[in-house]
Formats: sequence, structure tokens, C-alpha cells
Amino acid sequence: MTIDLFLTCLNDALFPRTGLAMVSLLERLGHTVRFNEAQTCCGQMHFNTGYQPEALTLVRKFVHDFRDAEVIVAPSGSCVAFVRDLYPKAAEWAGDEQLLDEVRRLGERTFELSEFLVNVLGVEDVGAAYPHRVTYHPTCHAARLLRVGDAPLRLLRRVRGLQLVELPAAEQCCGFGGTFSVKNPETSTAMLADKVQHVMDTGAEVCTAGDNSCLMHIGGGLSRLQSGTGVVHLAEILASTGAAS
Repeated sequence: MTIDLFLTCLNDALFPRTGLAMVSLLERLGHTVRFNEAQTCCGQMHFNTGYQPEALTLVRKFVHDFRDAEVIVAPSGSCVAFVRDLYPKAAEWAGDEQLLDEVRRLGERTFELSEFLVNVLGVEDVGAAYPHRVTYHPTCHAARLLRVGDAPLRLLRRVRGLQLVELPAAEQCCGFGGTFSVKNPETSTAMLADKVQHVMDTGAEVCTAGDNSCLMHIGGGLSRLQSGTGVVHLAEILASTGAAS
């Protein structure tokens, strides 16, 4: 299968290792990975903050860039949820029936990494090894909009050497929420404090998730407390094959 990598602007700018890990993982599973260098932001930040015309330009560009893709996979439940859930709303807002048809068809073949592996490929054991104590934070968009369910946990349970520990109150938001953390810093910080405490209570060496945006937020809190717990994207764990990773 040929898979188009939708890296997302956050990963491209701040977390390139996640994209490299996805390529390594998917190629190890026997697939061809393509990366369209013309891709940019999907427009989520713009649309969510009231800049609909600007977002619509990015929606059209995304459709153009990925129109010929067989399947599109991203290391972000948040951005995939935007493509699947809000692209149609953006097209309806614009009154563009042709765009609405295109984004609906595009959304049907756009997936977050864990749901693609488990629900599309039917794979749970990806040949990974990661000898660490790990806890998993289910990000809001992946859990509530994409409904990836236990797909990430099923993958983590099959990683050799990994000790998976349950995160207390896992369903609670970490407080990031994109611009929510900027516009509501006090509330965001209070939510982060709860999440960080729950992570530390597990005694995990690593907190993982399917979105680097949330991990950036959680990782900042853990770092400021000098907790000794790191954050690693799910893709990087699944791409790992030994103790040196």
C-alpha cells in the first residue's frame, strides 16, 4: 500500500522525529510512504479561532495536495479530527457543494496512526521493543471525535519489554486545547497540574500519546517539576526496536 504522510505543521516545526518514526514504522510493515513537501497547516487553528476565510484557503490547499492519495495517515488525532469532522462544516459554511463532496471523500481515507494500524491494517504487533515503564494519555480529539478507543493500548501491550501502567483519570483533558491554553491560562494550568500529578503517580518513566501538542503541554509541566518522567509520541515507541531507542 502507498501511504501519504500528513505530518502536520506542529510536528514539522517542532517534532520531526515523530515523522521519521512513522516512516520507519510503516516501511517496516511493508508499505511505501510518500511525503508531499507542498503540504502546510490543515487550517484547524484558523477555523477554531474565527478566521474562517483564511481556514478555507488552507482546506482547499489540503484537498489539492492530497487529492490523489490512496490513504492519508497522520500522527495527530487532533488534525485528523479536523479533516474528518470540521472540513465538511467549513465547506458548508462556504456554500461550496463540490468542496463538500471532495472533503467527505478525503475524510474517508484520512486516519490517525493507531486507528490505521489496528482498524485498517489489522495489525497490533508491529515488531517494536521499548523496555520502559509507560503510561498512556488519550487525547481529547482522538478519544471523543475519532473514537479510536483502545487501539493505542492494544498496540502498546504488544511492544516487547514495555510495562504499561494505567493513568488515573485518563479521560480528563490535559488543558492544552490549542489556543484554549493561551486564552484561558489559569484554567489550563490548573488542568495541567492535575494531569501531571496523575502521570507522576504512575511512577512511569515515559508518558505517551498520539498528539505531540498535548505531549508538549504535559512535558512542560513534568519538566518544570523535575519529575524525571519524559514524554514520547506513540509513533516513536512503535518504531523503536531496542533499548538504545
